[in-house]
Amino acid sequence: MSPARKKPSALGDVLAGVLKESGLAERVEQAGVIPEWPTLVGAQIAAVTEPTSIAADGTMFVRVTTNAWMNELSLMEPELLRALNAKEGRAPVRRIRWLLMRG
Repeated sequence: MSPARKKPSALGDVLAGVLKESGLAERVEQAGVIPEWPTLVGAQIAAVTEPTSIAADGTMFVRVTTNAWMNELSLMEPELLRALNAKEGRAPVRRIRWLLMRG
């Protein structure tokens, strides 16, 4: 009798398992908010901002075109956080750090 052969696993399944075991799956899901930014915040805000990253503590870093927009968006932060965190099961964005675009 030959030893039982194990069916090969799909690469996506293997990667998902590695991410889950390493604790990175939650961070990858949390980072999914970056490509969704225009949909979540609207076209007007998306036109003057560029999300760059999310830190492990839930701080999202977003570049802004002008100081005036930075001030306005700071005032809107609670509303924006509600929109960003509406998806069930995703690690929350806890705060937004606004950074002025250079050049």
